[in-house]
Amino acid sequence: MKPAVSRLVTGVLASPARRDAVRAATGLRRRLSGAKPAVDYFHQVDDPYSHLMAQLFGPLAKRYGLTLRVWLVPPPDDAAAPERARLAAFARRDAARVAAEYGLDFPETAGAPAADAVALAQRILAAAPRTAAFGDKAVAVGDALWRGDTGALSALAAAAASPEAAAAAVAEGGAERLRLGHYLGGMLHFEGEWYWGVDRLNHLEERLAGLGRDSTPGAPMLAPFRDMRLTAPKPKTPATIEMWFSFRSPYSWLAFPRAQRLAEHFGAKLELRYILPMVMRGLPVPRIKSRYIFLDAKREADRVDLPFGRVVDPVGAGAERALAVLHHAAPLGLGESFAMLGLRAAWADGIALAEDEGLFDVARRAGLTDDQTRAALADESWRVAAEANREALFEAGLWGAPTYRVNGGAAHWGQDRLWALEEDLIRASA
Repeated sequence: MKPAVSRLVTGVLASPARRDAVRAATGLRRRLSGAKPAVDYFHQVDDPYSHLMAQLFGPLAKRYGLTLRVWLVPPPDDAAAPERARLAAFARRDAARVAAEYGLDFPETAGAPAADAVALAQRILAAAPRTAAFGDKAVAVGDALWRGDTGALSALAAAAASPEAAAAAVAEGGAERLRLGHYLGGMLHFEGEWYWGVDRLNHLEERLAGLGRDSTPGAPMLAPFRDMRLTAPKPKTPATIEMWFSFRSPYSWLAFPRAQRLAEHFGAKLELRYILPMVMRGLPVPRIKSRYIFLDAKREADRVDLPFGRVVDPVGAGAERALAVLHHAAPLGLGESFAMLGLRAAWADGIALAEDEGLFDVARRAGLTDDQTRAALADESWRVAAEANREALFEAGLWGAPTYRVNGGAAHWGQDRLWALEEDLIRASA
């Protein structure tokens, strides 16, 4: 897509006017009928994030007076969930950290559930009522599944559906999820918009409250937005934050300036570990996933007061050229400046990094001369560094951007885990 067209299309897609129009259109039937808001929930029994969401399922329905439609779904296909083994291992570790943060439950020692246990869990939940009461049954099943308690799981199987009926229910849920436009478990869908479990529940709660549905206005949200606080004192011994990022990752843009603030507050060294985009490393990004990520990144950008929406995708030449310049800017002490300006250029300002006009402008604002930029573009040594960074990322157990860790410890993935990174910095300073 040509840059001018891309800026126009993405600007419209990210506009509040388009969002408000979609909300008005999708909510029209409910308003005319006077019916309660109906939320679709897609539960994947072997997904840690679904287990967390199930714990808030009943409280959500009660507080906001919702009609809940429950669907059992299969895992996402390989195209939507590359590096499946790494994803599963990280999700278990991450879910335990999120559970502790929100007062929920997930065992820190959870392992991968056996296939026969997952099948039995699906049979039990296929027979469960598809109402708010589903949450209680899903929590009990998930608790037994993740703790590896086969006895407790078997005790819940007295009213289980047949294997055929369970398979049909999962297939039906998968088809409905695809029809509405998603691919993950633990998802909530309300009148045209998707919300991923505990992490995005704050957006849905805010929207429902705006419709006058909050029965306890003024009370804390069930799952409030969580970000870094920047209140702990600077430690005497500075830490090192490794940050893996990609110029093609919108979440890298949302994370980068905040990670800089975090490093500055704690006097930490921010070590930039740049990588090629996933799609340029042979990891597919389906269209259905790209669309959700774009819209989700927009509302998350609004939440943290960062510009977002005028986009020129830097995939291909744009990403490669930006990495070449970054590779030369870093030794000059200009790496952070160029990285932040380059990310903003691609995701907020609609600047084409694949074109000389855009790339040289970003480089100048970062402090590079045109001669330095030309020299960087003529040097292919950045590829060696990017590959070394990719290998280090895989060794850390992850594969995508943004990822970060403190002093070589456990790595966190996602712009919505800066609160966990901050906690690690505080612990490192203790």
